[in-house]
Amino acid sequence: MEKKTNPQHPRPVDDEAAVLALRALAWLCADEARAERFLALTGLTPEQLRGGAGTPSLNEAVLGHLCGHEPDLLDAAAALGVEPGAIVAASGARWSA
Repeated sequence: MEKKTNPQHPRPVDDEAAVLALRALAWLCADEARAERFLALTGLTPEQLRGGAGTPSLNEAVLGHLCGHEPDLLDAAAALGVEPGAIVAASGARWSA
C-alpha cells in the first residue's frame, strides 16, 4: 500500500531526518544559552547529550524541542537553510523499524 504524503511537507526518509536532527543539534549547541535551555527542558545531562548524538531518542528530543518553541523553530530553520515545515516533518520520521 502506497503512503500518501502532504506534497508541501512530505515525510522525510529516516536518513534525511537523522541528518537534519544532527544539524539541528549542532545549531542548538552552538549557543550556550540555547544549549542550557535544551538540557534544562529535556532533563538531559551534557554527558547524555554527547553519548546520545544521532540516536533515535535524541533525534526525537531535538526536533520535538524545536517544534515546541516556534522562535527556536524559525531561527533553526533559517540557520540551517530549510523551511520550518521540514523540521516539523522530520520530527514525525520513523527512527527505527
